[in-house]
Amino acid sequence: MTSFANKWHAIQQITRLDKPIGTYLLLWPTYWALWIACDGWPTGHLLLVFTLGVIVMRSAGCVINDYADRNIDGQVERTQQRPLVTGTMTSQQAISLFGFLIGIALALVSTLTWYTISLSVVAVILAMVYPFMKRFTHLPQVVLGAAFSWGMIMAFAEVKGEIPVVAWMLFSANILWTVAYDTMYAMVDREDDMEIGVKSTAILFGEYDKKIIGFLQLATLALLFTVGEILAFGWPYHLSLVIVGGLFSYQQMLITGRDRQLCFKAFLNNHFVGLAIFIGILIESM
Repeated sequence: MTSFANKWHAIQQITRLDKPIGTYLLLWPTYWALWIACDGWPTGHLLLVFTLGVIVMRSAGCVINDYADRNIDGQVERTQQRPLVTGTMTSQQAISLFGFLIGIALALVSTLTWYTISLSVVAVILAMVYPFMKRFTHLPQVVLGAAFSWGMIMAFAEVKGEIPVVAWMLFSANILWTVAYDTMYAMVDREDDMEIGVKSTAILFGEYDKKIIGFLQLATLALLFTVGEILAFGWPYHLSLVIVGGLFSYQQMLITGRDRQLCFKAFLNNHFVGLAIFIGILIESM
């Protein structure tokens, strides 16, 4: 491969453009909020800004995550081929890329209201802080949940000019869901993380991991059901929640034996959870 091709491949790896699951898990909840706030299809401008914003901020989050973990990723089986470990990208290049992506995100949000712009500062802080939380707390997944949910708050702020109760309920539901699926993700690395001293909810929950994930999933459904009741949604939305309940049950089956590959498969399945809820909201808004 040429030098340019090598660098481009490294950029794809460190931004996870080659692994879109994280983008989906960030995009679907943002779309939930955007469609509910707009009571239907958002304008082309809002759709473009929030879609590109999700992609850019997810990529920036991955870059700063790899920078934070550059000295430990080589000790974890799943992350041994990341660019900062193999040397295909330097730490300085990673920081420059992070700054470039944040610059794009700020340019996008600058086309919105000052209220939304002020809220975007929180999004940047959460993206920068999350990767370092695993050194200090067993609850980094909660911080990730807040980071993955803040776009919902920004969507309501931009459209409504305020943040209604239903926005905070969606925010809370998404945090619970994020902790649930990212605990599955952390179960993949649990043994490696314990050896090198990295903290996670998978380690904190221990033998109760499956039960706590199940509780979080039920709590997520309860909050989403309540949102539907407040908004007077009909059968399409409620059917989407039934489908999500089935998907959560399937995920519980996958993680029963705590097999690494099956836990990762359960994590990936959450893409369909977000999609199912969005389809329910989309039909309700027609």
